[in-house]
Amino acid sequence: MAGSLRALCTDFYVNQKLSVKLDLPDGRETALELFERIRRQHDALSEFKRYREELALETPPGVSPSRWLAIRGNTIRSGVVNPDSLEEAYGLHRDVLEVTPYFLSISPLDIDFVEVLYGFDLAAGGNHDAIVYQALLEGTPMGALLDDGGPDGPVGRPIDCQPVFGLLLDEDDSEDVGAGRLEAHFEVKTRSGGVERARGAGDPDAGGLEPISVYLTVRQHGPMKDVKAMPGVLDRLVAWGERLVETRVAPHLLEPIRGVIVAGGGTGGGGTGGL
Repeated sequence: MAGSLRALCTDFYVNQKLSVKLDLPDGRETALELFERIRRQHDALSEFKRYREELALETPPGVSPSRWLAIRGNTIRSGVVNPDSLEEAYGLHRDVLEVTPYFLSISPLDIDFVEVLYGFDLAAGGNHDAIVYQALLEGTPMGALLDDGGPDGPVGRPIDCQPVFGLLLDEDDSEDVGAGRLEAHFEVKTRSGGVERARGAGDPDAGGLEPISVYLTVRQHGPMKDVKAMPGVLDRLVAWGERLVETRVAPHLLEPIRGVIVAGGGTGGGGTGGL
């Protein structure tokens, strides 16, 4: 599945976030012991870095796939960029969920939510918002708000077209992991010269073009019955995630946007690049 997804975008990544209600321990030894444990399981994670309000363990530049783990405030996040397989990405996230509660003293009541994000960057020039409008909204009642023609003549050009949708998913299986509601969120993010993107992502063949990003986030809320159930939470999230990527994200978001980019469409100069 990862290979087919990579064919639709410039960069593909799978991130995980564990959010707790209380601030995490920030002692030197605690973080180093956790990072050392993860490094022994994933030896490519060899660079320890300190950013503003964040401690991180990362793979060196040029290593593929790129991996990272970060602790900040009340969150533990991990990510894998351009994995050869989805299981390769899930392996890091599963290991993080298995050991983090013990190193950082996280109790079941403290867990706010666990989420998995599937991210897709599509390098594009021109007017990103016009590309998204043409791919997803043109010809719809909502798209008429931004239509640049019609009986009243041209109105303007799209400058903010970033749809976000959310779903409450089936909760029938929640008792197995002892957690709260399960949600899915779809988001399209456009950029105009911005620098925000996946940590470590970047295709030198994309010619410096900024990406249009498509995100699917599947989130399970706490509390949980037992921290030992955390790997089961991941299994539940990725089962839903893969299903939604295949049936919703790929055909209804990625393929239409990619089609407009490749065709050079988009009012105001949609461009091509990296695909």
